[in-house]
Amino acid sequence: MRLFRNGSVAVALSAAMLVGCVSAEETPVPSSEPSAPFSAAQVPTTTTPAPPSEGGEAASISMAPEERRRLAASLMVVGVTDYDDALAKLRQGVGGIFITSWADPAMLTEPGRNIAALREAVGRDFSVSIDFEGGRVQRHSSVLGDFPSPREMANTLSPQETEDLAHCLGQSLHEHGITIDFAPVLDVDSAGLEVIGDRSFATEPQRAAEYAAAFARGLHAAGVKPVFKHFPGHGAASGDTHKGAAVTPPIERLGELDLSAYGPALAQSEGAGVMVGHLVVPGLSTGDTPSSIDPAVYGLLRSGAYPHGTPFGGTIYTDDLSGMKAITDRMSTSDAVVAAIVAGADRALWSSGEAVEEAIDKAAAAVAEGRLPEDRLRASAGVPQS
Repeated sequence: MRLFRNGSVAVALSAAMLVGCVSAEETPVPSSEPSAPFSAAQVPTTTTPAPPSEGGEAASISMAPEERRRLAASLMVVGVTDYDDALAKLRQGVGGIFITSWADPAMLTEPGRNIAALREAVGRDFSVSIDFEGGRVQRHSSVLGDFPSPREMANTLSPQETEDLAHCLGQSLHEHGITIDFAPVLDVDSAGLEVIGDRSFATEPQRAAEYAAAFARGLHAAGVKPVFKHFPGHGAASGDTHKGAAVTPPIERLGELDLSAYGPALAQSEGAGVMVGHLVVPGLSTGDTPSSIDPAVYGLLRSGAYPHGTPFGGTIYTDDLSGMKAITDRMSTSDAVVAAIVAGADRALWSSGEAVEEAIDKAAAAVAEGRLPEDRLRASAGVPQS
């Protein structure tokens, strides 16, 4: 199925219905009544990740070195350029591949060298992810379809119509072997940042949450895992983390902006993940540490100790650890991968796909040295605890 935009969202939505997209039932939006003032003192300082729902191996008392390495590799999601590159990285044990904008689109279409062929060649499960929000950020739209931006959806469609449209998108992704979409954006466009802009559904939290949740439900109904981003919120930051360090408003103010959209959105979104950005959050972050490598931020997400928040037990992903200067100006990619996993990430994502073996070695060493507890590794990898 291919869906193309031709000057209006109405055309896109009509085309979607013609190809037999199924509407999901309307889901009520949780109340967003004011809560007690949010204080940084409420934020937990540690994180105890809950195990993702997938997985199914018996845990041992102490891991053998080869098991440590295998599970460490399974937490890594790496960018790939073509079938051969993907196959080589999967054979190193990575848990997922990321279809970059520069990847050969034949990976999605060529029989014998597509995702289905990869699954047959590798002989184990792995995730296949992509950035596909609609509008400015929709990779390989010539194959997967052309969809409107989130802002255009929210300005011209109802939440139910947005859900229907996302379901059509999800069907296209699913048909091409993609299992995870790093969307929707839950950032609230309150500061007019170019990097966010029309990638955001709205300029206020309740509307952003309503439409992002609808989009997520559509993806999930089509068999694709949605991932909200960029926790705890990029909409009011000082700049673009692609270009350098960026600082949000203080945590108390952020609790009234992007952060307050997460609880209502997650409450409506079965099976969703969350991506942690590289923002520095005054009053929460440790010094100038980006969120993606800071345990305090993962603790906040897990606990739900923020306005309208809810404890989160799903999978937490990092933003790109190799293509954004907020991280690359601080440390190497392999060191960032380990720092993120130790801090609380379940999946470390890097688009360059560089230094895979080095990252696996360093992550396994972190387990052996006790910096990454074995039970944390098992939980993130989806191994049941004994």
